[in-house]
Amino acid sequence: MTTTNSSPAVMYARIFGIVLTLVGVLGLLTNTDQDSVKSLLGLDVNLTHNFVHLATGVLGVIAGFGILTWARGYAIVFGVVYTILGIWGLTAGNGFDPFNLFVNINMADHFLHLAIGIIGIGAFVTSQDSTRASV
Repeated sequence: MTTTNSSPAVMYARIFGIVLTLVGVLGLLTNTDQDSVKSLLGLDVNLTHNFVHLATGVLGVIAGFGILTWARGYAIVFGVVYTILGIWGLTAGNGFDPFNLFVNINMADHFLHLAIGIIGIGAFVTSQDSTRASV
């Protein structure tokens, strides 16, 4: 599969890769404690949450700038995962901790996860997979 530099999936991987990487780094500067929550731009973070942001961000940077063929996969995988987390969190409310690792995820996090997920799915759908034959 070849993906162009300007496809929605590549742009999604680049933008969210950079943003999530920065949020992960800023989060680590804000809170390195696993058992407490501190606010970063209105979002609750702890050590695990920061590492998740950092890891998903670095994967986005790799997919968006290095291995462009990964961009569509990044968009759909993280689109689906973040959408599920967003919906799951919105139904559970404040204090949502799906894996007993995050201490607390607030409503702002849930809306943000949902938005990131929907945008990722949209980027996947609107990016052409050139491996499919044209009919």
